[in-house]
Amino acid sequence: MDMSLADPRGLVRESYAIEGITASECRSIFLDWALSLGPATDAAEAMRVLLAHYGLDRPDHPMSRVLTDGLATPPSPVRRGGRAARVARHGEQ
Repeated sequence: MDMSLADPRGLVRESYAIEGITASECRSIFLDWALSLGPATDAAEAMRVLLAHYGLDRPDHPMSRVLTDGLATPPSPVRRGGRAARVARHGEQ
């Protein structure tokens, strides 16, 4: 993937250039970056490209951590409630 597709507005590039940037600021930039991606752009692939380009030399940078966290698989959702839970709750009253 080309860097112009991975970071179309240069937001991630700029985050690595800001001295003293915080993790919170990087998360905010990450959200803006994600919203700036084209509809056909694979966000996970773009994160991998950005980490390879910027993060290898700066693994402790807050944006490297944000990008790495973005690639982590979210936990599987746990079903809560539903009809069985409602029936059980009403039966206890």
